[in-house]
Amino acid sequence: MSKISNIFSMISLLSSGRKYSVKELSEKLEVSERMIRVYKEELDKTGIYIDTIMGPYGGYVLNNNIKLPIIKFKEEDYKILDYYIEKEKDESKKKNLIDLREKIKGQYIEENVSTNKEEVLNTYNILSRAIKEKRKVRITYLSYGKGLNERDICPAEMMLFKNGWYCVAFCLVKQDIRQFELTRIKEIELLDEFF
Repeated sequence: MSKISNIFSMISLLSSGRKYSVKELSEKLEVSERMIRVYKEELDKTGIYIDTIMGPYGGYVLNNNIKLPIIKFKEEDYKILDYYIEKEKDESKKKNLIDLREKIKGQYIEENVSTNKEEVLNTYNILSRAIKEKRKVRITYLSYGKGLNERDICPAEMMLFKNGWYCVAFCLVKQDIRQFELTRIKEIELLDEFF
């Protein structure tokens, strides 16, 4: 498994609330104990703090109340851009402001994105299986400013970035490599086609 997949697996194991020793985690993830310590440091840097219990019966525990840090804009912050978009005379700058407004609206105001952990975990599991088996996946995806659209993708890697999980995949519709935020995948189907 890749480093990112291993880190996600480690989060999944620890999110049960059970204490795992470094040795147990290294055996489950099939990596060295040193790598488990590296993963913990990486998680600490992203704001996912794993408690360390010292002593012969020690190990790592994930506090279930800890969530990924999320930066939120208020709707007023988003709408203030409308004022500057109207005032801007340069069409190129105006287009950049409109793009920024749509990104903020889609990323931070969180319209219609899934916040159900079980749904996101199910999506993650299906995509992980597709990566392992090299199978195509059909998704219904909520795009920024474009609404729902259906895509057939060839998933390549899972990635944790800032606030959430993404799937890096070759999109057969766009004929390009794209990143799909898991919370924006509304429906997912593992296809029988291989790539």
